[in-house]
Amino acid sequence: QVQLVESGGGLVQAGGSLRLSCVASGRSFDTYTVGWFRQAPGKEREFVAAALYSTYVYADSVKGRFTISRDNAKKTVYLQMHSLKPEDAAVYYCSADKYYGSRWVPQYWGQGTQVTVSS
Repeated sequence: QVQLVESGGGLVQAGGSLRLSCVASGRSFDTYTVGWFRQAPGKEREFVAAALYSTYVYADSVKGRFTISRDNAKKTVYLQMHSLKPEDAAVYYCSADKYYGSRWVPQYWGQGTQVTVSS
């Protein structure tokens, strides 16, 4: 069982930066694939990024602007976001699963943190 708690959301101007954090509880955190998804009002939840041991995967829409990282000793996942755009505004969810594959739907989810980008 894994519990995930996000923090770091807020209001930022377009072009600005924000760093999200997600602290996990439970055992064997380092064996989990961890990631971030987001959901904007009226839209489906979409994949943002994932960290699989030493491999990192990004959605095309955030490549070059967002960086996912993990600190296994702290059981924490980060999402560093730069050059934010109004279309990045959404509720961001931390996620985790023992497995990863195409069309990944993680088993564990955080409660979400709101990111608002003003133009």
